[in-house]
Amino acid sequence: MQSYFKIFLVLIAISVYSTTIAQSNHAIQILEQGRKTSIRGMSVVSNQIIWVSGSGGSVGKSLDGGKSFQWMTVRGYEKRDFRDIEAYNQKTAIIMAIAEPALILKTVDGGENWYKVFEDSTKGMFLDAMNAEAKTIQVIGDPINGKAFFAMSNDLGETWETNKLDGIALNDGEAFFASSGTNLQISQSSHTFKKGTFMVTGGKVSRLLNARDQRDQYPLPLLQGKESTGANSIAVSPSGKQAFIVGGDFAKDTMRTGNAIGVNLEPSIQFIQPKTPPFGYRSSVIYLTNKILVACGTSGVDISKDGGMHWENISSQSFHVVQKAKNGKAIFLAGGGGKIAKLNLNP
Repeated sequence: MQSYFKIFLVLIAISVYSTTIAQSNHAIQILEQGRKTSIRGMSVVSNQIIWVSGSGGSVGKSLDGGKSFQWMTVRGYEKRDFRDIEAYNQKTAIIMAIAEPALILKTVDGGENWYKVFEDSTKGMFLDAMNAEAKTIQVIGDPINGKAFFAMSNDLGETWETNKLDGIALNDGEAFFASSGTNLQISQSSHTFKKGTFMVTGGKVSRLLNARDQRDQYPLPLLQGKESTGANSIAVSPSGKQAFIVGGDFAKDTMRTGNAIGVNLEPSIQFIQPKTPPFGYRSSVIYLTNKILVACGTSGVDISKDGGMHWENISSQSFHVVQKAKNGKAIFLAGGGGKIAKLNLNP
């Protein structure tokens, strides 16, 4: 009788464990995986149109919400790593290659052909992220001669202006991470001084910077001091009044210390420590609403429903980047091994 009771308890435990695993992974629907490319660039135009970019000169596109992907290797750039992508529709997209020579390419025919719109072979050049708002595209890169690299286009990437000689001075060991293309964001805060392009740095020093205003610089209360530490991603809320920053230490990706911080953007910059932080190093964060956020990294995916103050882990699967449709509500993630997934949040 006792042995039967033990078996019964074991069966219950197995059932509960299986249900918990099913629930925790229920939201993640794998769409693609197994391709020899690490995806860090993602641009979701709508619920149906998704573009991704990665290593090995790879670019992928879906026109049916991720049910199928068309993959292409950009001719002549088969060994380049395209760490970020900005897409406007199913025909027009812009991709960014990171290291020397730094390159930006554009297609207007859905990826059939790509042409060069920017190139810089300066020693030490390393582009990290792009951000697009309407016809304006902004790019940041690691320091050249001690100053952050910044470039901007106002005509959908056809021509570029750079200010590498007048950029913001960075500290020794301070740079940007090219982990998800999301450490550069536009703030539409109604407070004039806080309206602009914000970027976050990492490494031995981690700061919040305004790309165009050298007065607007704030040390971040995040883990820092090593090449693997600091901020990786910043998201600005739909209201423009708050932001959220994630990072940590990618060399110790389950560490929860100093990996996230909330930011009030108006009337003045104020940092707010989460009460329950994300569950490890996080390379990308997005707002779904002013209260709901999603973050991902190599050790999992988390969600917050109260503006980033408390986080819940919903998957231990590894991803580099998460993005929401610019015109829609669909949410997608991408990472190593060509993995692309859709996030279906439970009501």
